[in-house]
Amino acid sequence: MARVSTNKDLHKAKDAKKDEFYTQLSDIERELRSYEGHFKNKVVYCNCDDSYESNFFKYFALNFNFLGLKKLIALHTTRQDTRKAVRASKNIKYE
Repeated sequence: MARVSTNKDLHKAKDAKKDEFYTQLSDIERELRSYEGHFKNKVVYCNCDDSYESNFFKYFALNFNFLGLKKLIALHTTRQDTRKAVRASKNIKYE
């Protein structure tokens, strides 16, 4: 069973500068299972802190063909500077 974060935990993490909290992949899979048919031929845009760490981006990348996505776009700000970095995928075949 997953541990539930409390407000006290969040304040401790903020004070310790460990304020990156990511939604679990299993939670995303469970929630989006009900919406699978809604993604066919759609463009999914993920605005995330780090697309390499984002479980939302990971979910859509791993299920690109299954969901029938048209395009997957992730936008994030790099840590080294404030320029926007865009990663777009078109006609990806994940097998």
